[in-house]
Amino acid sequence: MGIFTIFFHNVYFPPFCVIYCHFSVCGPMSHRCSYICVLKIIFLPHLILFASFLSSPAFFPSSSSLLPLVPSLPLDRKPNALVQVAVIDPHKQSLVSHACTEIVEANKDPLFLTGVTFPSEYPASPDTVVKLTVYDAKDKSQESVSKLLFASFLGSATFSVADLLRAKDERLTLTLRSSDGVCAAGTIVVSRLKMGEMEEVDVDHITTDIPSQKTIQNTFLPVLPPLSFPLTVFRNPVCKVYRFQTVDSKWMLVREQMEECTLSFSVPKQLLSLYMQEDMNRVQDLRELGELSPHWDNLRKEVMTRYGGIISSYQETLAELDKITGRSFKPSCCKAQKSLEFIPINLHTQRMRVTCPKKTDAFYDIVTVGAPAAHFQGFKCGGLQRLLSRYEAEKKSTAYQCIYYSPEHTAKAQEVLSTMSLLQPLITSLADQLLQAAHEHSSPGLRDALKNLSDKTEQFVHTLKDELVKSALLALHAARPGYVSKNQKQAPAPCQQPCQGGEQNQSGIMPLKHQTSIPHHTEFDEEEWDRLWANVAKCLNCVIAMVDKLQERDHGKPESVPEQQQLADVITSHNPGDWKEQLCPLVTRLKECVMEVMEKAKRAMTFVLLQEAACSIPQGFLLQQRRDVVFSQALSALACGFVMRVYAGLQDEGFLRQLHLVGLVAQFESLLSTYSEEIGMLEDMEVGISDLERVVFKITEAKTDDLSDLQPLVCGRRGHFTVEVPLPQVVFQTLPEEIKEGKPLRVFPVLFNVGINEQQTIAERFGDISLQERINQKNFETLEAYYKSLSEKVPLECLPCFQTQTDIKELLETLGQNVVTKKRKNVEILWIAGTICRRLNGIRFTSCKSAKDRTSMSVTLEQCALLRDEHQLSKDFFVRALDCMRREGCRIENVQKNIRCRKYAFNMLQLMAFPKCYRPPEGTYGKVDS
Repeated sequence: MGIFTIFFHNVYFPPFCVIYCHFSVCGPMSHRCSYICVLKIIFLPHLILFASFLSSPAFFPSSSSLLPLVPSLPLDRKPNALVQVAVIDPHKQSLVSHACTEIVEANKDPLFLTGVTFPSEYPASPDTVVKLTVYDAKDKSQESVSKLLFASFLGSATFSVADLLRAKDERLTLTLRSSDGVCAAGTIVVSRLKMGEMEEVDVDHITTDIPSQKTIQNTFLPVLPPLSFPLTVFRNPVCKVYRFQTVDSKWMLVREQMEECTLSFSVPKQLLSLYMQEDMNRVQDLRELGELSPHWDNLRKEVMTRYGGIISSYQETLAELDKITGRSFKPSCCKAQKSLEFIPINLHTQRMRVTCPKKTDAFYDIVTVGAPAAHFQGFKCGGLQRLLSRYEAEKKSTAYQCIYYSPEHTAKAQEVLSTMSLLQPLITSLADQLLQAAHEHSSPGLRDALKNLSDKTEQFVHTLKDELVKSALLALHAARPGYVSKNQKQAPAPCQQPCQGGEQNQSGIMPLKHQTSIPHHTEFDEEEWDRLWANVAKCLNCVIAMVDKLQERDHGKPESVPEQQQLADVITSHNPGDWKEQLCPLVTRLKECVMEVMEKAKRAMTFVLLQEAACSIPQGFLLQQRRDVVFSQALSALACGFVMRVYAGLQDEGFLRQLHLVGLVAQFESLLSTYSEEIGMLEDMEVGISDLERVVFKITEAKTDDLSDLQPLVCGRRGHFTVEVPLPQVVFQTLPEEIKEGKPLRVFPVLFNVGINEQQTIAERFGDISLQERINQKNFETLEAYYKSLSEKVPLECLPCFQTQTDIKELLETLGQNVVTKKRKNVEILWIAGTICRRLNGIRFTSCKSAKDRTSMSVTLEQCALLRDEHQLSKDFFVRALDCMRREGCRIENVQKNIRCRKYAFNMLQLMAFPKCYRPPEGTYGKVDS
């Protein structure tokens, strides 16, 4: 007897259809047949085939008349069976090989677990003819394409979509024939069965259970295809389908869907534009710093030249990226290409959908990406973590003749500049709104505008009343031409060599020596700065007093005359009727004072940043460029994962509540070793992931539902970026008010690393793994703190339910114990961290050097572990399921996309050092250029 099972069903839009095709060979039990499930197959954008077939000795006839066509096998010889699927082009009448199933070794009753997918771009019509050919593969180690060169033909059959639709009772019986089409080797029976009726069909204990169209529409938003990601960001899907047996001998359907993400290119391009704009603003600020003494002027010129070089380099990179069209991922073989250094390596999303009898479908998402690292710049001197530590130490100890400001002071100066640039125009706008309300004689409008104006002005004042601003003003005063300190007046000192090739101080001014603290110059008139603040406060008080007086007169209340209202009394006495005319002089004076204060503070903060830049030549600029590169890759991956997670949780009230009250954890799993170049990659990755802490997301309402209006946008500056995610209007209106109002949504990135390859073996035995230990300990503490915050603000009932009942707190305790345990290649750290992430509604990422080989082993292992723990995958099928995914699934397709070869880049010696569960099946690995 033989069974051959085929499924066809709609991937993107219901209705679904599944075809079961059983073939049975000529023999005593050939009466057994099968069932087919088809619903409107003519409209299918995807076709998916599943095959299983049982053989008997009768399938391999010994008749001499059949020997040349169907090779006979010894009775004790068990075939390595596979099925090739080909399509006959109805117009060209040519046969196109499409795919193969996995090989089922040494089994006369083989059961195929892997499906064969016809992607959406494949033209399916009533004229489509599918040819199914069964082979006995001699060499399992060959690639899929070359397997057939080492295989014996056993039989084939064909059918068309039209034949199936026209068949009586929607049932076809086909003959499995020899290569010349003369000799019958068996039969194929195809029948129709609607999936989605929540019924179980007994086909040798094969059962399926797919939600109906109504169920799916209740599960997913109408704007989204049920099995796909949002079309605005994800493209080029690769879909694989399997069926695996559960512990109760029933069958689950498993679909993998891998897609590229357009954010791989759009986010880096937006960042490059923002980087350039920020640096051009810095150059303009330096130009507007005013006249400086020769020493400081020389430093300024050199710093501006350095910024110009970065801007020019980024312009060239952006121009090269703009030339690239139709591409949405960077292959691993291009990881060291300069023009693509800002692009994440091999960024893909992967979703596993599981359908089990009598259960709701489950989804598991993961983002795979190469470790964010500056591959073009190399790792000879290490990565960012080591380079930044060394740089700060050297900068502090080197006798540069410039003022040393700590990283905290530099960050504060950048924050002050950013806040000023936001608040000053806002204050101006609010002042104009106040005048407009006065013009309209609107008391409520006047009160509201005054409140907002007062709040923003007070925030402005608070920002600039920092000790750093005053100290920087003093230092800037000392850098002006003609400045002479009291010490110089008493005893002139010889000029010292200026920093970085600057000229001697030609005006007789002593250059500032390197200082480790903020300088205080008593010669500067500090009262002038105090008078400026007094003027801002006085102007605001006058505006408030005038508004109060106007409203009192409007309501006929008796007037009080406090001290702050005296100026208002003078103005109103001349023209008591026109509110705007009476307010205008006071508002104008307020705006002038704010502008005057801002200009002085802006120059002071620019001078602080000049010191930072001067002390950074040239190493600091190189490090900034490296950090820009790494951050660009990391943010692209995070934005991809955030969009994917948000779309998946749009109808989950608990998730949305968690999103705006606390934020999401983003767990990055890394498989890099702590040896050789990969140490530098890990050091880059650590800083890049850490920099994501300062990124916030906002969900906005798209102007239209056009794809162009649904693209995520990046805005802000280094250290303060915001990613705006537009949603269709109908979806946006269903969100909580806090999210709709634009509340910043936080993400808490955590990184856990465990090296698994042969280089990690060397590191553990002869090297140093302290970097890995420190990273895991630090990020465990971050994860623990996140859970504590989540527990305090969100009911744990909001979190997803899992079959495994282990408490999250208990999982955290176990993770903490594993982090401090001295154990080689302790991959349990990764497993537990991933489990906690999913239990916390988090975003899962997995990385290695290229997200191709080790990452594939990890993703497939995690998927099978989820099937085992959450969906009762039979223990007998665990290894087979794992091998199927690694041999025929999305991850081997990822390898093919990256290096044009279906081989994981491992050799036998390397794999001996791998934990057993991370080793690929035989025949899927070899020496390749990765």
